[in-house]
Amino acid sequence: MSVTFAIIKERKNPPDRRVVFSPNKLVEVQGEFPEAMFKVESSNIRVFSDKEYEEKGFEVTKNVSDCDVLLGVKEVPISALIPNKKYFFFSHTIKKQPYNRMLLKAILEKNIELYDHETIVNEKGFRLIGFGKYAGIVGAYNGFRTWGLKYNCWHLPKAGTLSGQKELIQQLKTLKIPNIKILLTGSGKVAAGAQEMLNAMQLKQVTVNEYLNKSFNEPIYCKIDVLDYNKRNDGKILDNFDFFDHPEQYQSDFMRFAKVTDFYIAGHFYGDGAPFLYTREDVKTKDFKIKVVADISCDVDGPVATTLRASTIADPIYGYDPLTESETDFTNPNAIAVMAVDNLPCELPKDASEGFGDMFLKHVIPAFFNNDKDGVLERAKMTEHGKLTQRFSYLQDYVDGKH
Repeated sequence: MSVTFAIIKERKNPPDRRVVFSPNKLVEVQGEFPEAMFKVESSNIRVFSDKEYEEKGFEVTKNVSDCDVLLGVKEVPISALIPNKKYFFFSHTIKKQPYNRMLLKAILEKNIELYDHETIVNEKGFRLIGFGKYAGIVGAYNGFRTWGLKYNCWHLPKAGTLSGQKELIQQLKTLKIPNIKILLTGSGKVAAGAQEMLNAMQLKQVTVNEYLNKSFNEPIYCKIDVLDYNKRNDGKILDNFDFFDHPEQYQSDFMRFAKVTDFYIAGHFYGDGAPFLYTREDVKTKDFKIKVVADISCDVDGPVATTLRASTIADPIYGYDPLTESETDFTNPNAIAVMAVDNLPCELPKDASEGFGDMFLKHVIPAFFNNDKDGVLERAKMTEHGKLTQRFSYLQDYVDGKH
C-alpha cells in the first residue's frame, strides 16, 4: 500500500526554518520504504531550499491537497488546514494551552486526524522524537555567550549565524573560561545536548561531593538529577520513580548547590506538584551565588524563580534583580543574567532537522507500512472522525471552552 506524504510549508510567525525531513533524509526514507511517496510544499523560509529537494528528485509544488499525510513542525494556522487529512505537527494543545484551543476545535470540525509530535511515545510513555537535544546544545552555547556579555570578557556570535553544532563548539573552544563552577540539571535529551557541549569544551566533570566540598583551579561542571536536588520530607532515600509518583513528599535541596555555583544550566523536566528548585526568597539570601542562568527548560514564573518570562532569539538575555524581584539590565553587578529562550532549536535549523528526521524515520514511518505493530500511531492519534480519541478525551472540556 502506498502512502503519499507532504512536507508542508511552515506558516507560523516568527518564521521557523526547521523541517521534518531534509533532502538527504528523504532519499534515505525512499530507499527504505519505496511505497512512501513524497511531495514538498514550496517554501522560501525553510533551511533547505526548494532547489535542494528538486535536485534529489522530489516534486516541489504549491498544492499538496492530494497527499494523505502532512508533515510539519509548528502549529498550522486554521485557515491553512486541509480537511480530512492526517497531520503531524507540534499543536501545543495537550496541556490545554488556551491560545490553541480554537486550533484543536477546528481540527475536529475539519475531520482531521492529528498526531502531535509530543504524543509519539513508546509503550512506557517515553517520547520517541523531539528537538530536546538541540535545545540543550544551543542553550549551553547561549549560556556561555551570556557570561561573556555580562562580564564583558568575550563576544560570541549568535548561534543562528553559525552553520551548526561543530561551529558552535569551535567558537566555545576559543574561550578562556575562568575557574567557575557550572551546574547542569536534568537526565533527558536536553541535558544530554548541553553536556555534549561541556564535554566538547573539555571541561572537567566532577561528582556531587567534589562539587559541593572542593575548590578547583580550573573550570568544572557537575550534572545532577532530581534526587540530588530534592530530598524526602521523612529523610528516606528511595528512587527517581518515588519522586515522580509522590513529588508532594519532597522538598528542594537545591540551595546546597546554589551556594557554590556561578553558572547554572537548567535542562531538567519539571513535573506538576514537584518542589521549586529555588524561590525568589532563596535568591535574596547571601548564600545564593549564581550569576548566570541558562534556563533551557523555561517554565515561566516556576521552579527556576529568576525566569520571569521567556526571552526571544532576537533579544535573548535579561537581568533579574533579586531585591525587587523584577527585570533589570543584565550587566548590572547585582543582576542575575537570565537566558530563557523557549525555541532554541530554531537557532540550529539544519542540525535539528537532520536529527529530527533520523528519529521520525526510525520510529514513525515504519508504522505506516507494518500495520502499526508497535502501536506508535495508535498511541499518538489525538483526533479521529471529528472526535477526540479515548486517550485524549480529557481535552473535551478544553475544546468546549469549559476548562
